[in-house]
Amino acid sequence: MDKRTYDAYIEILRQELVPALGCTEPIAIAFGAARARDVLGCFPDNIWVCCSGNIIKNAKSVKVPNSGGLKGIAAAAVLGCTGGDWTRGLEVLNSIEDSHREQTKELLKQDFCGCSLKEDAPNLYIQVTAQKRDCRASVTIEDYHTNITEICKDGEILFQKDRVRNQESENSRSLLNLKDIVEFAETVDLKEVREIIKRQIDYNLAISEEGLAHGWGCQVGRTILDTCSKQELGVIAKARAAAGSDARMSGCSLPVVINSGSGNQGMTASLPVIEYAKGLNVEEEKLYRALCISNLLAQEQKKWIGSLSAYCGAVCAAAGAGAAITYLCGGTLEQIGSTVTNTICNIGGMVCDGAKPSCAAKIASAVDAAVMAHNMSMKARSFANGDGLMQESAETTIQAMGYVGRIGMKQTDVEILNLMLGNTEMEKEPSALLNRSFN
Repeated sequence: MDKRTYDAYIEILRQELVPALGCTEPIAIAFGAARARDVLGCFPDNIWVCCSGNIIKNAKSVKVPNSGGLKGIAAAAVLGCTGGDWTRGLEVLNSIEDSHREQTKELLKQDFCGCSLKEDAPNLYIQVTAQKRDCRASVTIEDYHTNITEICKDGEILFQKDRVRNQESENSRSLLNLKDIVEFAETVDLKEVREIIKRQIDYNLAISEEGLAHGWGCQVGRTILDTCSKQELGVIAKARAAAGSDARMSGCSLPVVINSGSGNQGMTASLPVIEYAKGLNVEEEKLYRALCISNLLAQEQKKWIGSLSAYCGAVCAAAGAGAAITYLCGGTLEQIGSTVTNTICNIGGMVCDGAKPSCAAKIASAVDAAVMAHNMSMKARSFANGDGLMQESAETTIQAMGYVGRIGMKQTDVEILNLMLGNTEMEKEPSALLNRSFN
């Protein structure tokens, strides 16, 4: 492997596997609100949050951590404004105290915060404006959750940069491919990634344990263990991942290590692999190498889809986890690639309808599909070129599925958002819907 690719993969892991407290979309709103308050220089009379549809979709129904059970865009923004520490990034709400929660509840009753939809914006777009009498400060975030692209105060631009990640970072992601990812995992000096991967293991196991121990959300993880064989690794793997999401989507204040800007994806990419490593009694070194495969393969898929879309990111993360499990079991490069394609050609159509407790069930379904894909691949069974979106290689299949997620599902994303916001009047008869589809 050439040094450029090796160094790029190290940097991707460092950039992506970072801690976050709670669902990253409301946390990004809280981050923007805390920063806007700081720029204003005093506590505002009111704040306004303008978001893209995907942010609204993912922040609308999920509980905000450290909020005392509050959920939604306004709750995240007001809590960030009252007590958030923007210098902590995606752990902005770690600084929240009881007084901030009480103040937030009072301000929500007073319509302190307004929200609106930003049309024709990047999929990830947040602008928070804070006002005190005639003074106004605004902070704009685009493309990823802490990427501030503009700061303004009283009509003056204090800071501005291109909204896209810097070209060097984009180029590093273009180097992601299955063959190099596996070679990197097998040869990387673990001293360079140990701290990053160990943190992912420790944080994500902790929130999974919390989800299994207590009644968070719809208790998908606990339900799986209550009703399925606890002797099967695949069952425990999907319960583990689902339980982490049970807790996280329902406001648990434990942090997770994310992947592709998502805690759910970070847990899905890691927890099944950790469980298989434990069940197979493999050495720690091999687990670390397997997690490199899982995390980087999730990234490879997301580079084609984008950060937010109607394509459920848990599918990408589960495909990466399944591939890592195949690696743990001694699978060849071809079998590892087959696990990815067997997964995404099965459940690649799973839609994202926002962050909420049912994400745990989607994660369980995605992991279940990935385990089946792994089992198929270990027996040299895989879907053939031309079977639907299956292409001639893992790389081109990933690219084809990415095209569907980014381009093909664009209108799906719009329709999901309109339904969630109550802006769609659904036809009462199927025939009327069919006629409308063809007219």
